[in-house]
Amino acid sequence: MDDKIIHSEVFDFAENIDYSNDGIVSKKIIQKPGGNVTLFAFDEGQELSEHSTPYDALIQVLEGTAQITINKQPYEVAKGKSIIMPANIPHAVKAIAKFKMLLTMIKE
Repeated sequence: MDDKIIHSEVFDFAENIDYSNDGIVSKKIIQKPGGNVTLFAFDEGQELSEHSTPYDALIQVLEGTAQITINKQPYEVAKGKSIIMPANIPHAVKAIAKFKMLLTMIKE
């Protein structure tokens, strides 16, 4: 797997990141003043504890299934599904099974 995604080439996000046993892997795809796009791979059971950010964030699940909790309300999000986490609202992410996601954060 090449570590860099090349501009103006067709690619598959899920094929551009590998799982790590008992871990979470992240890979910045785009980092600009207006926002970031980051690819993640979570091993089963791994999680990001509850936190909030000052920006809206869009999760697109590319593979597997996650539990996304927003303001104490859990949502099961599977491959091909998406959810928006609003700015300044507590949220958490947990891998129900191994899963990969694309996270897009929009800054103002």
